[in-house]
Amino acid sequence: MKIEFEAVLFDLDGTLLDTLADIAGAANAALKRMGFPPHPVENYRYLVGDGAGCLARRVLGEADHDEATVERCRLAITEEYQTHWSRNTKAYSGIAELLTELRARGVPMAVLSNKPHDATTRVVEFFFPDKPFRIVRGAQPGVPIKPDPTAALQIAKELSIEPARFIYLGDTDTDMRTAVAAGMFPTGALWGFRTAEELTATGAQTLLKTPLELLNLLDGPS
Repeated sequence: MKIEFEAVLFDLDGTLLDTLADIAGAANAALKRMGFPPHPVENYRYLVGDGAGCLARRVLGEADHDEATVERCRLAITEEYQTHWSRNTKAYSGIAELLTELRARGVPMAVLSNKPHDATTRVVEFFFPDKPFRIVRGAQPGVPIKPDPTAALQIAKELSIEPARFIYLGDTDTDMRTAVAAGMFPTGALWGFRTAEELTATGAQTLLKTPLELLNLLDGPS
């Protein structure tokens, strides 16, 4: 029997928005301030996705950095991102059309990011001023970040929709593992930061080449 999906939960970076250059710019500026070497922008495809603390640890490299250094780096990245976040970021092709169609169909939509909550809401409000999302949630104190399913399950509860009725669209292994753990339908965005192989290996039930292909899932996966 096919599942009839009722809602869509979106990842943000690499799924709705191409934020790679601005995240890289912020992180490299922070590294320069601290006297560490920068990374090529493309390398950030595999450095991002698991929260600001993890990003700080990864950009500092494999050396045994103490927690104080990691925290200084995290704070510096967060500070730099406040001036970098809108320089190059843009919605992926087809996202605006997808959101318009989902809203026309009355499909509830939400965003869940490992980006800090304040940054998440600021970015979403700027790039999606028509406010198509019922809930926008970033990393918050006391709530485990993805791939822990807690925040995803909270969103499902707030919308009064069973997790199994959600399409979860994301572009990384973190997203797929979150969807699996939450009991949502893991859907991989191939236009994002990671590969089809990574998405499939970590639970993606289907892969989309373009955003509008998501509409085909609303009557249930084939």
